[in-house]
Amino acid sequence: MSQPYVVDFDPVAFQLGPVQVHWYGLMYLLGFFFVAVLGEYRRRRGRLPVTRDALGDLLFYGMLGVIAGGRVWYMLFYYEGGIGWIWHDPLVLFKVWDGGMSFHGGLLGVLAAGWWWSRRNALHFFDTIDFVAPLVPIGLGLGRLGNFINGELWGKPSDASWAMIFPQAPDRLPRHPSQLYEMLLEGVVMFVVLWLVSLKPRPRYLVSGLFALLYGGFRFAVEFVRVPDPQLGYLFGTQWVTMGQMQSLPLIAIGLVLLAMSRRAPTLPLAA
Repeated sequence: MSQPYVVDFDPVAFQLGPVQVHWYGLMYLLGFFFVAVLGEYRRRRGRLPVTRDALGDLLFYGMLGVIAGGRVWYMLFYYEGGIGWIWHDPLVLFKVWDGGMSFHGGLLGVLAAGWWWSRRNALHFFDTIDFVAPLVPIGLGLGRLGNFINGELWGKPSDASWAMIFPQAPDRLPRHPSQLYEMLLEGVVMFVVLWLVSLKPRPRYLVSGLFALLYGGFRFAVEFVRVPDPQLGYLFGTQWVTMGQMQSLPLIAIGLVLLAMSRRAPTLPLAA
């Protein structure tokens, strides 16, 4: 009988003098790179009536939204010391090298950036978000791969043949590689579905609604086999509802509402 695979990677990809470059940071850079390339590909095919420079502004503001929103949201809802840092140690917010990012906060940051950029460029907010939505799963998948390399956010103990051992866990039990589940569902599956759906012009709200519904559903499901954040645990009882599930439920509801709205919404024509 084969032994379970031990996930024991060096989180540092390489070192430049005193500077250590981590795999997780590289995953973010790769994500932004592929989003920029595919975003320009979609723009050239008329999916958003803006110039290349304007698209560059959108991607830059979106990148800032991911970092700022993800960090602030984590500090508000996941930080081990609670929200007392606001008064006692506000500079901890900027210690991103200690880790701590939240997808839901990053999503809100992207939405805020998209709203501001859309107003400046006289575009409907959801035409912008429909354009961006198929690109986001690339970053999600690469981020989960970074979590796997770091050996963090592991799953519950399992006797499945593909269960793996994470040395950072409090035991040596084989566990669900929940990071890979999320990489596959939130990254690969979501990208393929949204990309194929958006190959042709679609009614407003449809692509955004599909993104929200798929992410919310996938995240809610994987949380059943993923160990909750130790500083939070389960919100109700000992095995019931995690913070990730609570924050994914609104996404599922919003996705359903947007899909319903898309049935009577106009379709943005291709730009010349």
